[in-house]
Amino acid sequence: MRKVSKIRPEYVNKKGFEFSRWLDGETDPYLDKIEIRPKKEKKRPSYDDAEERKRLKEKLYDPSQNKELKIFFHLYRIMCVIFCLVLIGVLWATVSYLPPTGDADRPDNNEVSARYIEQGLQETGAVNIVTGMILDYRAFDTFGESNVLFIATITVFILLRVDKKEKDKESDLTIKEEEENDRIYEPKNDAILQKAATLLVPVILLFGIYVVLNGHLSPGGGFSGGAIMGAGLILYLNAFGFKKTERFFSWKTYKWICFLALSFYAIAKSYSFYTGANHMESGIPLGEPGAILSSGLILPLNICVGLVVACTMYAFYVMFRKGGF
Repeated sequence: MRKVSKIRPEYVNKKGFEFSRWLDGETDPYLDKIEIRPKKEKKRPSYDDAEERKRLKEKLYDPSQNKELKIFFHLYRIMCVIFCLVLIGVLWATVSYLPPTGDADRPDNNEVSARYIEQGLQETGAVNIVTGMILDYRAFDTFGESNVLFIATITVFILLRVDKKEKDKESDLTIKEEEENDRIYEPKNDAILQKAATLLVPVILLFGIYVVLNGHLSPGGGFSGGAIMGAGLILYLNAFGFKKTERFFSWKTYKWICFLALSFYAIAKSYSFYTGANHMESGIPLGEPGAILSSGLILPLNICVGLVVACTMYAFYVMFRKGGF
């Protein structure tokens, strides 16, 4: 066995002492002489027992057992009352400063509303002043609202979508197979509902199209007409089920309709805004007021808005019902 050499004084208290000793072939005098014992593991409470987990949950979330939680709930109620009282006071004070109804000095009685009423027909070609205002003077706002509908649908789809590959923990059947076996998602061969839908759905869709196409001539437009068409699609779905509906309206159909409608809206109004801001002629004829093909871009924009609204209504219903298309 090799004899342990003494530690050289030049190595004491110097950086790299262990490395230099290793180079000289020396061994560690404490090697195999110090017993290293493993640290004792701390015993952690086990919550595998259902009764113990239940007791811990009650202790944490029961206000009668958790004083901090009890204090928080008391403060929460007090702050809610204070906030409501402050909000009511602010709104009350704001309303008290509003001018009386019919006053000529009201903020809404300005040159903007007068321009809409006096020159709206001449500048937009729309007999319906409200439609001319929404889809011409304030078309940028309407475009934002249409995008909000599309974004809201995508957000709800992300939150409610069902993972087709995920398996149910309590069963070997996949979610897709469970949907096929579950008659909640399909009609129960209701003859009365199907006959009524066969009669009413075409009428509802035609009336919705009429409201959309006549939005610049009479009360209506893309939002109201799209809601009517969306209601017709929902009625058809409830009567005949997803299999038949998905033959002509699926997730791809929804995406393409929204993409094309919003793209056309953005391109058309961008061109209109550009020519108007630079005092250039757009070259888009307004047509004869009162005719179906009139009011410039308002008619095609109404169609785009109607399609987006109808698709959004149907998409919301489908996702809340089954978590996806």
